[in-house]
Amino acid sequence: MQKFFTIIGGMGTMATESYLHQLNLRTPAHADQEYLNYILVNHATVPDRTTYILDHTQESPLPSLLEDIRQQSLLKPEFFTLPCNTAHYFFDELQAATDVPILHMPRETVKEIQRKYPNAQRIGITGTRGTIADKIYEDELVRAGLTPVLPSETIEAQTMELIYDDIKENNTVDAQLFHGIVRQMVEDQHADVVILGCTELSLANEREPETTYPVADGQSILVDRTLEKALKLQKNN
Repeated sequence: MQKFFTIIGGMGTMATESYLHQLNLRTPAHADQEYLNYILVNHATVPDRTTYILDHTQESPLPSLLEDIRQQSLLKPEFFTLPCNTAHYFFDELQAATDVPILHMPRETVKEIQRKYPNAQRIGITGTRGTIADKIYEDELVRAGLTPVLPSETIEAQTMELIYDDIKENNTVDAQLFHGIVRQMVEDQHADVVILGCTELSLANEREPETTYPVADGQSILVDRTLEKALKLQKNN
């Protein structure tokens, strides 16, 4: 297979499935041969990213991710996607291990916020405790001259409940809980836009879309950037 890309997924599997579903759904295809060429690595046994970020005595996901990147680089994909926000904690190490470019989901999300919401200044961040702790979105927002708005402890606890107890453990989405998290970020934390900084939150947004308040769905934005790059490859094939 020529002119393909590789998805390093499985973190978690249902969120990766959501990414793939949206990618295929948005592909302007009318025949089998018009869909995209890609390889999916669904590495479900990668150790939990948040657990390690919060406690470095726990097993690190980095060796598993490096193994995936190095194995797949031998096949010479045109680029990688990494549909897991928290895994971007290891982005620099992963990119240093390969000459193949890796799309940076948080960076692309901040660019999209600046394009779509040019007057927004206070940007809320939701995600796992690992994503909040590793500042992958916070740092990108500061670099862009925007003001990060972090969740309160109450909102963060609700977010972890939605991600781990509902979605990861039971594959269910509590719409009231999800929408309440976004509402609190806007009304209580005074965010102009809320970043959905976990692919499980993106899955929640796919199943129970947030239509009241402005959100920047990191995974959805990654889908769009993936599609743009892949269609250029397809056109030049």
